[in-house]
Amino acid sequence: MSSKTRPSVLLTGFEPFGGEPVNPSWETVRRLDGERIDGYTVNARCLPTAFADAASTLREVLREHAPAAVIAVGQAGGRAQISLERVAINLIDARIPDNTGVQPIDRPVVTGGPAAYFSTLPVKSMLLALRDAGIPAEISHTAGTYVCNQVFYLLCHALHDRPEVPAGFVHTPYLPEQAVQHSGAPSMDADTLIRALRIMLRTALAPPACIPPITAGRED
Repeated sequence: MSSKTRPSVLLTGFEPFGGEPVNPSWETVRRLDGERIDGYTVNARCLPTAFADAASTLREVLREHAPAAVIAVGQAGGRAQISLERVAINLIDARIPDNTGVQPIDRPVVTGGPAAYFSTLPVKSMLLALRDAGIPAEISHTAGTYVCNQVFYLLCHALHDRPEVPAGFVHTPYLPEQAVQHSGAPSMDADTLIRALRIMLRTALAPPACIPPITAGRED
């Protein structure tokens, strides 16, 4: 089977932004590029932390790979756990400029698009699998209004007519080398994040299972 027809999954991360020397999303995602997981080849791609360029790059990689599953990953400095994002909203409201100096305020991601999309990843299954592996994780109901949310929304928008392709967004804490520059900030090491990504991919690719109820208290 050629590399073009071999079944694949897509992981995306972001370049550093906001003065950070690294971005944990790309530092971890890139280490899985080319790995085989449950019969699928992992393709890892770095997205620019820039509204226009992230959108065009995402469209390009989706056309190129036609993946069986997609997990987009981003940095959420200050969060203590892996955040499985549930909802992408049709809003851009940048608190800081992107890496090209652009700072859109109160703009839709897609003009005339739905107000929101829900992740099609099995987030509760992923949550349980991560916690069973001893990895701190939570379900989050806000991916913000910066480039991460834009990519999440555009990903769901692009795949809305392909419900068989699980797709969504995950936020990670700082890496330890970043956290030392932010007093009191939590962190998670790269090896744990990579192990978590493997678990999340395997869970996303597995047949649907009956998931026991998870209370709001356990999710928060």
